[in-house]
Amino acid sequence: MKFAYLTIIIGLAVQSALAVPGSHIQPRRTKSLLISPDPQPDLPRPNNNARISSASAAAASALNLNDIQGDILIGMKKNKERFFFFGINDAATFKSKLASDIKSLVTTTNQLLSVNTQPTTAVNIAFSHTGLTTLGVTDSLGESLFDQGQFADLSSLGDIESNWVPGFKGTGVHGVFLLASDTVANLDDQLASIQSILGDSITEIHRVEGAARPGDQEGHEHFGYMDGISQPAVQGFTQSVLPGQALLNPGEFLLGTDGDSTTRPDWATGGSFLAFRQMQQKVPEFSKFVSDHALSVPGLSQEENADLFGARLIGRWKSGAPVDLAPLHDDVNLANDNTRNNDFTFDHPDEAGFNLATNQTNCPFSAHIRKTRPRADLGSENTGHHIIRAGIPYGPEVTDDEASSGTSSTDPSLERGLAFVAYQSSIQNGFHFMQQSWVNNANFIFGKPTPPGVDPIIGREAGSAMDTARPVSGTDPLNPSQSVSLDIEFVINRGGEYFFSPPISALDGKLAA
Repeated sequence: MKFAYLTIIIGLAVQSALAVPGSHIQPRRTKSLLISPDPQPDLPRPNNNARISSASAAAASALNLNDIQGDILIGMKKNKERFFFFGINDAATFKSKLASDIKSLVTTTNQLLSVNTQPTTAVNIAFSHTGLTTLGVTDSLGESLFDQGQFADLSSLGDIESNWVPGFKGTGVHGVFLLASDTVANLDDQLASIQSILGDSITEIHRVEGAARPGDQEGHEHFGYMDGISQPAVQGFTQSVLPGQALLNPGEFLLGTDGDSTTRPDWATGGSFLAFRQMQQKVPEFSKFVSDHALSVPGLSQEENADLFGARLIGRWKSGAPVDLAPLHDDVNLANDNTRNNDFTFDHPDEAGFNLATNQTNCPFSAHIRKTRPRADLGSENTGHHIIRAGIPYGPEVTDDEASSGTSSTDPSLERGLAFVAYQSSIQNGFHFMQQSWVNNANFIFGKPTPPGVDPIIGREAGSAMDTARPVSGTDPLNPSQSVSLDIEFVINRGGEYFFSPPISALDGKLAA
């Protein structure tokens, strides 16, 4: 009894000592800063071997989990997150502080695997190509889109420059801090500390405040659909691969690791390219459109027919249940079972007469989740075009006035959407390919009797005006060849940038040299 009491006293004393201001060591948490909704893959967990720099499972792929920044492999699991975009004014001072103070704040993958080792606020950092050049780093990372920046890629992504926020126009953003915690106060404290350390060596360019939606909407994006279910598994990191989860080499996401065939500088091993997009969502307009285009499936109520139409645009019900497995009614039990909710391919060989090339009774070819992960439509899952998504909703809930009018407010403080984050070892093969060749391509999935149309949620043809109608087919299971004209942009791209999230060792190495 005395020993237990003494252990508690010592533990409290150690935590108090670790919390000394300026020590850069924070007290231990008692609950996770991450969320874990049932439909999403479970949070990765530590094991006895994984606590060392390279886990036994990771050793074969040479993954150093103490050198890989924590956000890359964890995915869409944040409660509160702030993206602080900055420009570098004084490279010498910044490099000095990066090595002496900032590096010790940056959160590793290993730290996030256990509540006991999670910091009060997780910190990651990434740099644009202009940012690396400003620091004197001119080594080629083997990625031309990163070198050019996202602003130069604007038209090929289908964006309209006038929609972009000023901070993302050009190449003035040199880097971004990604801060994650469970309270805004924690984010405020950590950012204030970082700004105090760096002083006038940086200037704030832009910021985005992200937060998981409240209550039973946690894990859902602003249109109301559960997100993050179809994350890939990473060889050498993911311990339990779920049915339907794509298992991929780490080189698909981490430079210089198994499966990355591009030549990279040694110092970049374990880093990843981060594609950031601020995607405004017109939620009242989407809800009204879905209601106005309710289907006419016999046996379903008006509300059920509206929900079915929305689910067929997305490819999942709001619960997260896939329409491919639940074609007429939502199935919450299916949605909450992550051993079943991703275990489908769009093919149904057991159904007599089912033809994958022509049949979209269960799921339209144009559905968002089918456009972004075609599964059996391409014959093979390992297409080389996967990404790890680590985004988070931003902005407030829809107001009563917006909901009743079916129109989003023009008040900037009421803008809402998704702070989209994608990690990959090649932007060209990852985010860019997916957006340009699949999402924005009205003929993809190829070889169908009727062109599927662009992705009804985030797709648009490059260079088209905002009010250009976008026909999509397959939304009505009773008449799949019939097209619906989408004459409203439900998602407005507000800009972004391509970044490199370096290995932590580079922060006081190559980047500070």
